[in-house]
Amino acid sequence: MFFDTAQIKIKAGNGGAGAVSFRREKYVASGGPDGGDGGSGGNVVFVADDHLSTLADFRYKRKYAAPSGEGGRGKRCSGKSAEDLVIRVPRGTVVKETETGRIMADISDDTPQILARGGRGGWGNAHFATPERQTPRFAKPGLPGEEFDVTLELKLLADVGLVGFPNVGKSTLISVVSDAKPNIANYHFTTLSPVLGVVRMREGSSFVMADIPGIIEGASGGLGLGHQFLRHIERCRMLVHVVDVSGSEDRDPKEDFEIILEELEKFNPELAKRPMIVAGNKCDLTSDEAVEDFRKFVEARGYAFFPIMAAIRYGVDPLLSKIEEMLSKLPPIARFEAQAVEKPQEDSIGRREVTITNEDGVYVVEGEWLLGVMRTVSFDDYESLQYFERVLTKSGVIDALREAGCGEGDTVSIYDVEFDFME
Repeated sequence: MFFDTAQIKIKAGNGGAGAVSFRREKYVASGGPDGGDGGSGGNVVFVADDHLSTLADFRYKRKYAAPSGEGGRGKRCSGKSAEDLVIRVPRGTVVKETETGRIMADISDDTPQILARGGRGGWGNAHFATPERQTPRFAKPGLPGEEFDVTLELKLLADVGLVGFPNVGKSTLISVVSDAKPNIANYHFTTLSPVLGVVRMREGSSFVMADIPGIIEGASGGLGLGHQFLRHIERCRMLVHVVDVSGSEDRDPKEDFEIILEELEKFNPELAKRPMIVAGNKCDLTSDEAVEDFRKFVEARGYAFFPIMAAIRYGVDPLLSKIEEMLSKLPPIARFEAQAVEKPQEDSIGRREVTITNEDGVYVVEGEWLLGVMRTVSFDDYESLQYFERVLTKSGVIDALREAGCGEGDTVSIYDVEFDFME
């Protein structure tokens, strides 16, 4: 089965914690703090792999986590930074943040894309020594790595997309003009997944053609197989609309032509504006008058028309020459631009969001960022407590407590640490 969408969770590694250590050597009095910094956590990196053609591997594994950095050690030894986690995906995969739909990356070239950055390692206590604070007994923990729920969408990289109803000859056409070997049979939905083929015109001139499985009426709303694969047309520089002009299945070719255009318009209005030519297949099964009538119908709508018999390659070369000519004037395959998100500086102490509730006279303060701060504080050390107080003041927690009605002598609880509020 062809898998072209998947949802996974990615988590970068956390930074290692800084060390609390003091130099202790014979004949060295008051050596001072020498705790080293923690190592950085590993990033989550996406790379294109041409040996992959589907997203089937992500059906069985949904969580990907990079390793965390090592903690710091004494003698100012920094912890080892973790290695990156490399996730390989088929070329043409678009990565979106599941919750917001934001495009994070388009994995279409050979450039590795970092989608979740590892947390920086925490500072050891050697960083906090000052003339007034000569024996700091606290250090910083590592920052947490980024984590996202992401949706992977494979959008094939092809210059030309073949569209049309099932059983009109798209698979036959791609099989005679390229090395592609699709399944070909006289029944609907023989082709169950997109097929790519390279069409070589001459030395130094070629293009990629994609056979998109049959689209039917209502495909944009979820009917048939076409709705699963309409996304693969979005990158195509131009379309070739293959129509059975003979009406061999008691269908009206004009009606089929209009239905396909309507489905493209409903799925993505830009597709209806994509450069397109029309190939009238199976013209040997109908009269010349019927072919000419359909030609006039198509040309009246502004499209070039080419009568062909794909099975015996009749009329195919003029069609390919026209495709080559049009491609030479069209821009390269479309890429999806990543949408950046502005983030605050990780190590700055600015105004932070907290939730304050009054539970039987106790003011309970909650905020995910506070958990990291709490891990840095040694409540048995006076200087560490002063640092904690400065953080609460600069981050706006003290002001928020006042606004919530907290006054002199009231009890404040921050993650099981309780103290009396002092004005």
